[in-house]
Amino acid sequence: MQQALVAGFHRDPEPTVFIVNVIHAHPGKQEEAFRLIQDVVNYVAERKEGFLWSNLSKSTDGQTVVNIEAIAGEGNVEEFFTDAVFLEKFRALNSVSTCEFHTYRVDDIVLPKRAVTAA
Repeated sequence: MQQALVAGFHRDPEPTVFIVNVIHAHPGKQEEAFRLIQDVVNYVAERKEGFLWSNLSKSTDGQTVVNIEAIAGEGNVEEFFTDAVFLEKFRALNSVSTCEFHTYRVDDIVLPKRAVTAA
């Protein structure tokens, strides 16, 4: 039986790698760009061990879609891009957008600094 994975925040940085993909949709193509990257991310989530989670967001101005994706390590990027089906799905974005893709390692976590009252 598989154990359910739980996403959450930790006080100290975890050794996580993030992919940040800013997708600049062609005029009127934000919904299609969102659907295409959603298909890519779901493909990875179903098949790749290095995938941890993803946050897909649409800008309120209708111009961009952002995929912020947590993966186990930088080597996972190469693994994803050597998958022919992944590449085909990812390249489909070229018909409706341009993409800006970067890989980041977590170096700091900043949480709200609220006063804690003693009970």
